[in-house]
Amino acid sequence: MCGFAGFLGLSGPAAASDAIVKRMASAIRHRGPDDSGTFTDEASGFALGHRRLSIIDLSPAGHQPMISSSGRFVIAFNGEIYNFASLRAELETTGLAHNWRGHSDTEVLLAAIEAWGTAAAVKRCAGMFAFAVFDRQTRTLTLARDRLGEKPLYYGMSGGVFLFGSDLAALKQHPSWQGEIDRDALTLLLRYNSIPAPYSIYRGIKKLLPGCILEFKSGVEPRVAPYWDAAHEISKASENPFSGSAAEAIDETERLIRQSLSGQMIADVPLGAFLSGGIDSSTVVALMQSMSARPVKTFSIGFHETGYNEAPYAKAVAQHLGTDHTELYV
Repeated sequence: MCGFAGFLGLSGPAAASDAIVKRMASAIRHRGPDDSGTFTDEASGFALGHRRLSIIDLSPAGHQPMISSSGRFVIAFNGEIYNFASLRAELETTGLAHNWRGHSDTEVLLAAIEAWGTAAAVKRCAGMFAFAVFDRQTRTLTLARDRLGEKPLYYGMSGGVFLFGSDLAALKQHPSWQGEIDRDALTLLLRYNSIPAPYSIYRGIKKLLPGCILEFKSGVEPRVAPYWDAAHEISKASENPFSGSAAEAIDETERLIRQSLSGQMIADVPLGAFLSGGIDSSTVVALMQSMSARPVKTFSIGFHETGYNEAPYAKAVAQHLGTDHTELYV
């Protein structure tokens, strides 16, 4: 988990912009305790701050905001690109790669954006992510969110300034913040016990919808367009249904889960899995363990109320698979 925040449209000294965006980033320190950074472009009134939880490439080469090799693009990224190794290889094979500074997925994403454009690059990415990338040449800000909305991203105009970030707490730190409660969104909260995207509790502030890209230039209305749509993918799949046997369906399911896990298990820090004892998490952990040379770290939360407690089932699965299991009762 990382976080970022920034704004576009506030003219003034770069030092003032840097101080503001540092406050915004500090408000989401909990999202990234390992590193922080800022970038300001005084001419365009743009500022970007980042808080990092280091997972891939712990060196300074993974520091954000990150500037592209040409100097044209600057990015702040939250999440993981699971297929970044194959994207990097493709960039190298096609001669579109530059001299790599490190081995982070952020740098690969930035190179892909420079080579193919943001929309084309995002469509090739498998992962969970939200990011902001600024084109210093055209002074265009682009925001993007992963297909299913695993990573949060808020945006909107407030006091004549375009604000964006991973958390509303960051947006509130900007001096142009207005924060008027949206009464229509409040009714959604009372009805659904949550506020569905694209709405937020504040008037004029939205959540970027999953699978969407937003482009914004000062003085122009933000333009949001989908790059992926669940209903379309389901319709397309229904036109070409799986035709194999039940046994072949099981094998194909295992192949797809292994393919997904192979990217998610890449990290330069220890990783683990939540284990409930149910079918889904047990399947994931079983396949993780089969792909790992050492015991996988698993974690479960137990409850003293037996009707709600799945910890014994999780413990049994962990013992069967030989994982390094941690159990905590609350």
